[in-house]
Amino acid sequence: MIRSLVSAGVAGLASFAVTRAVMRSQLRRHDKVLRTNHAGAEVSLIEGPALAAGLLAGSVLIEDPRQRAATLLATSVSGVLGGVDDFCEAGSSKGLRGHLGALARGEITTGAIKVTGIPIAAIASAAILGSETNASARRLSFGASSSAGSNSAARNALGTAVDVVVAGGVIAGTANLFNLLDLRPGRALKAGFLAVACMEHHHGVTWVPAAAVAGAGAGAWDDDLKGAAMLGDTGANALGAALGTMLAAHSSPGQRAGMLAVLVALTLLSEKVSFTSVIEATPGLRQLDAFGRDTCE
Repeated sequence: MIRSLVSAGVAGLASFAVTRAVMRSQLRRHDKVLRTNHAGAEVSLIEGPALAAGLLAGSVLIEDPRQRAATLLATSVSGVLGGVDDFCEAGSSKGLRGHLGALARGEITTGAIKVTGIPIAAIASAAILGSETNASARRLSFGASSSAGSNSAARNALGTAVDVVVAGGVIAGTANLFNLLDLRPGRALKAGFLAVACMEHHHGVTWVPAAAVAGAGAGAWDDDLKGAAMLGDTGANALGAALGTMLAAHSSPGQRAGMLAVLVALTLLSEKVSFTSVIEATPGLRQLDAFGRDTCE
């Protein structure tokens, strides 16, 4: 437990320090990272690369090698593909429906690359997470009933494949959800803090990745709340992927299926309903969403 506590502390500090260092670098004022936000003010997209770098710095200390590899893969690919959409945007399609529609027409947009690339990386990460667990399950299954034969093996293989796809869906869906939330200062970071605070934790299991998320979020907090910087696709996708990997790694198949159903429902709903409108019309959510902005302005 002491080792896990120390690792979590170091991960949180490393994530904070790396995020803060990139946020304070000269890159924040480079023409390539300056944009105009929802209020018409100039905002820097440096927060996205900064947060992604911070998450990766902390995730290196994750104790389980499978979870470490899966988290680094999902977070880095999601951040890079989000960066492609942020800084090399091509095409006018918006939203999941727009990007998929562009693909159906044979039009390759940066958004289309992102919405196909992130799920592929997420499924690969889920396969890394489940490899040893699934192998153990197969061994137990064959040991308990050697007469099951090829039909049992086929069922096990199918169950494994379905679970990997579902877990990958949780990772990719969470990455997409945080991208949908990054429409107002601090909103996605608050969602990340709440997710870490509300999930069940175990020392040596979730402490380090949770500390990485908390540390990186803290490093970006002031500038995000002020509206001086924003996550963009780079940071929002990376943050969601890191959290999604943590959720997928420490949940049962049934829980993952439930989470995926909720994520799919929210994604489809976002095509019809503005999350900002819902938040602003809902007491409690409205106050939480606005919390901290006044004191940082």
